Amino acid sequence: MVKNFIIAAAQMCSGMYPEQNLKEITRLAREASSKGVDYLLTPEMSVAFGENFEQLAKVAQPYSNNDALEKCAIIARENKLFLHIGSLAVVAEETEQDTQTPEKQTRFVNRSVLFDPKGQIVDFYDKIHLFDADLSGDAPYRESKHYCGGKRAVISGVGPLKLGMSICYDLRFGALYRQLAQQGAQIISVPAAFTTSTGEAHWETLLRARAIETGCYIIASAQGGNHENGRTTYGYSMIIDPWGKVVSQRKGDRGGLIVASVDREKIGQARLAVPALKNNAQFSLSINHDLSII
Repeated sequence: MVKNFIIAAAQMCSGMYPEQNLKEITRLAREASSKGVDYLLTPEMSVAFGENFEQLAKVAQPYSNNDALEKCAIIARENKLFLHIGSLAVVAEETEQDTQTPEKQTRFVNRSVLFDPKGQIVDFYDKIHLFDADLSGDAPYRESKHYCGGKRAVISGVGPLKLGMSICYDLRFGALYRQLAQQGAQIISVPAAFTTSTGEAHWETLLRARAIETGCYIIASAQGGNHENGRTTYGYSMIIDPWGKVVSQRKGDRGGLIVASVDREKIGQARLAVPALKNNAQFSLSINHDLSII
C-alpha cells in the first residue's frame, strides 16, 4: 500500500535579518520531520522580511552562492524532507532587470525555492503578479518599485505528486491556478504575507475557491503578527482539500505548524464529480455589438 504524502505549512512572524528566521525554520523543520512530514512550506519572505529598498539591500544576495539558501539546503538534508522556502528576496540578474525602468537602482525578485530531501534545489519560481495597491487606512504598496515580476509558471515533482507554485498576490489571478492544474498540478503552494484588512476580507474565500476550481490541494503558509519592519500580517495558514474543505488550519497569527495527509484519490474524485478543467471552453468576447443584425 502506497503511503500517503504528508505535507505541512509553517506560520511565522519573520524579522528583517536571516539568522533568527533560519533558526526558526530549522526548529520547524525538526518538528515536521518528527511528525513524518514529507514536504514543508514556509511563508513568503520567511528568510528575511524587508519592506523598503534600504532593508532589502542589506539582506538580499544574488541567487548563486547565496548564504541563506546554502543553510536551507542543510536544513532539508538533515531533516530528510522537501523544504520549500516560500520566498526570499534575491538580487535580480541583469537579464531580469526591467529595461523600461529608467532608474539604475538595484532590483530584486521575490523567489520561491524548493529543495529535495538531499538538499538539492529542485526548481524555483519568481512571483509573477506584483502587489501595487492603495488600501484604505494603510500605506500604499508598490512591489513593482523594487521587484521584477516573474515570467514563467512552475510545476515540480515532490515525491509522487506534482506541485504548482504561486506566491501571495498571485492568489487573486485564477487563470494561473487553472493553467497549473491543467498541466498536471495536484498541489498548489501559496506562501503569503497578506495584510490584515485584505486577509480578513478575502483570504479564506480565495483559497477555497482556488481549490474548488482546480481540484487541487491548496497549501497556504502565512506570515502572521507585528513584524520588525513595521508591517502587520494576517496569519491563518490553511491546507484545503480538492473539494474546498479546510483539513488543517492555524487561525490567528500565532506561529507553528499545520499538517495534513494528501489523499490522491480525492483529487481524482473531485475532478470527476465536477469536471471543470475538462469542460473549460474557449470563447470570444464581443463588446458593443449591433443587436439589430441578429
